Amino acid sequence: MDCSPFSKYSWLDFLFSVIGVCAYVFDVGSDMWVAKEFYCHGEFIWFGVLVGLMVLSSVVIQMFSWFWFKYDRDLENFEVKTAPENFLFCGQRRVKVSCCLHVLQLGFFFRHLTAIWQGFRVWWRGQQGSEYAVYLVHDLSMLRLIETFCESAPQLTLMAYIMLFTNQARTIQCVSVVASTTSIAWMVVDYHRSLRSFLPDKAKQAWASSVIYFLWNLLLIAPRVACVALFTSVLSHYIALHFLLVWPTLVLWAWRQGTDFMDSPAGERLYRATIGLIWYFSWFNVAEGSTRVRSIIYHSFMIADGAILLVTWWYYRDTELTQSYAIIMVLVIPVCYTLGLLLKTLYYCYFHPKLWRPQDKRGGKLEPDGSMSVSCMAMSTQTDTPSEPHNKRMARHARIFYTAGVDTSEMGQINRREGKT
Repeated sequence: MDCSPFSKYSWLDFLFSVIGVCAYVFDVGSDMWVAKEFYCHGEFIWFGVLVGLMVLSSVVIQMFSWFWFKYDRDLENFEVKTAPENFLFCGQRRVKVSCCLHVLQLGFFFRHLTAIWQGFRVWWRGQQGSEYAVYLVHDLSMLRLIETFCESAPQLTLMAYIMLFTNQARTIQCVSVVASTTSIAWMVVDYHRSLRSFLPDKAKQAWASSVIYFLWNLLLIAPRVACVALFTSVLSHYIALHFLLVWPTLVLWAWRQGTDFMDSPAGERLYRATIGLIWYFSWFNVAEGSTRVRSIIYHSFMIADGAILLVTWWYYRDTELTQSYAIIMVLVIPVCYTLGLLLKTLYYCYFHPKLWRPQDKRGGKLEPDGSMSVSCMAMSTQTDTPSEPHNKRMARHARIFYTAGVDTSEMGQINRREGKT
């Protein structure tokens, strides 16, 4: 049985799309402003690093966007169903136009414009195409997540390092820090909200869940960025070595988990490499299985790595220049990370909904073909329209994020308890 994991497109979805494109334009503009300031002040190394981060992030985003465009074209009747709703990518020249836009690094930006136009048609004019509008919003939320950790998080680390290294903060650096922090914060809330939309009781979910989700991510990401920036401020030539030691390890771990997000081998390799980069800053569940064990392993590794970075900075730091904040950093960073772990535990205990997936006694899923039958049962939404586009990418992530596997005997006990209530 097919099902569509979409809720109706609302004015709030449209507002998030508009804010998203504004945040994207502001982020790019602030990056270019910072790069110009570095160049004009003769700080060519920092200029090169910043431009390199911008280019790397843009290329990765365009590659994901292009892969998804190709995957969607291969879906049955996808072109026919979405052609009337397309704003910029329509007609016989759609593939060529899209290819040119992605080569010019504009594919992500025009995805934003397409989502806004489609949302305007659905919400303001009351036209058809709500499912396709939500389809676009879900893709954008994932692309923004990738863009944030490919550019905003490394750039935030760079700006923090520059402030620590020079022991001063210029206005443009503060603007860049604010832009990067805002981008990360907005991504967290937007991505959480996008996954929530796959739940059947999305409208009943309190904003407290998003607030707690945002806070524990912020309290875990900020100490990680601080540790990397502090280490870089004393041993800047070794940060590349540190990254090249940690990142391949994380990529290998993603490969060992058997991720299955993209529809081609090349796309999956790109995805795993990107997951390794995301994990360098923050935990992100990518496969079904024992999420608790993986989370414990990851945070144990990050605590050990962060402690090494922090102790190294303390040993090599300039005692006179860092006298005003050294003790504060050493105390605040572990406290923030611990508080973040406590809030994360609180979220998963009281705010994280679980959709139970029965398993057989051998631990295998009752759906051996990996289909969405559980999603159709537990993630059904307001519009069960088989003929509409089905965003399997984000549905798969939502299933991983919210579904908990249980044994069939346990499932029977759950059903009996529910029958009594």
